[in-house]
Amino acid sequence: MERRKFIKQTATVSASFFIAKDMMAKDKGPVYGHNHMLYRMDTAWSKADPNINPVNDCHEMVQDSKGRILLLTNETKNNVLIYNKSGKLLDTWGHDFPGAHGLTLANENGAEFLFITDTVKHQVYKTTIDGKVLLTIDVPLETGVYKKAEEFVPTEVAVDVNGDFFIADGYGGQYITHYDSNGKLKNFFGGRGDGQEHLDNAHGIVIDRRHSTPTLLITDRTRNCFKRFSLDGKLLEVIKLPGACVCRPVIKGDHLYAAVLRSPDLGVRDSGFTTILDKNNKVVSNIGGSEPIYKDGQLQPMAQAEKIFLNPHDVCIDDDENLYVAQWASGKVYPYKFTRV
Repeated sequence: MERRKFIKQTATVSASFFIAKDMMAKDKGPVYGHNHMLYRMDTAWSKADPNINPVNDCHEMVQDSKGRILLLTNETKNNVLIYNKSGKLLDTWGHDFPGAHGLTLANENGAEFLFITDTVKHQVYKTTIDGKVLLTIDVPLETGVYKKAEEFVPTEVAVDVNGDFFIADGYGGQYITHYDSNGKLKNFFGGRGDGQEHLDNAHGIVIDRRHSTPTLLITDRTRNCFKRFSLDGKLLEVIKLPGACVCRPVIKGDHLYAAVLRSPDLGVRDSGFTTILDKNNKVVSNIGGSEPIYKDGQLQPMAQAEKIFLNPHDVCIDDDENLYVAQWASGKVYPYKFTRV
């Protein structure tokens, strides 16, 4: 009898422990995303004081080799905010980029550099990690397709292993310009037009090395797709993402991540989400968005499903596969962190 009583009491205690554990897990908040890409949201990740270190539009973010998270904002009181992964503000710099938009991290022989695009000044800057300007790129008049600086409104840069870099003119002429490491123009392609080889809102660009041959993935936001080009500018593939005005493509491991500024099919602003694609270009998860559904191999239109974002503009993936989402025109909020479940 004593043994049966002990077993019964032990079973009751064990059951209570697992119930309590399950309740504690639920108390951590809702889980967002789909399939195996699930996350919990922290809207208070940033510990910066808005009275001291304000932001305007939070445009883009990267993680450096020290594990720090760098945020670019078009607030000239502090264009670059540097955090640790817990959200503690470590440092700030930059007062000269009123149109700060694109932030790209590059590594040259073990030294890290940044490329910053400025849509107001119509320029691109290569800087040290602490903000010293090393190279400035102006409107590429030598192409013959630009007549004045105002036609060049660069939004993003992608950097090759040899130091060559590609600039996406996502708010201007829609051309992709290719430079060597010294800033000498080598090639250009794209531009506005109706053919698939042309671009409309070429907002972002990245070099994709997940396959044997490196290629360029370029945003065509108005047409709700990414386009794959060879490094010399030949169109190879169109990745359709119906219902998603995607921003820049971000690659981490085998996955492609992108902030979705808005859901055009809803016909309203403040309707964004974040999307994740696998190596085969299949959407596997939408954070704040509808579940990805394929019919006869075709992705069905996606849309915002949960009102956790207004206008997401970029996503950064850290070395623990947690996400940080920066937002444009969203009440000057700091980035949100999404911890992988």
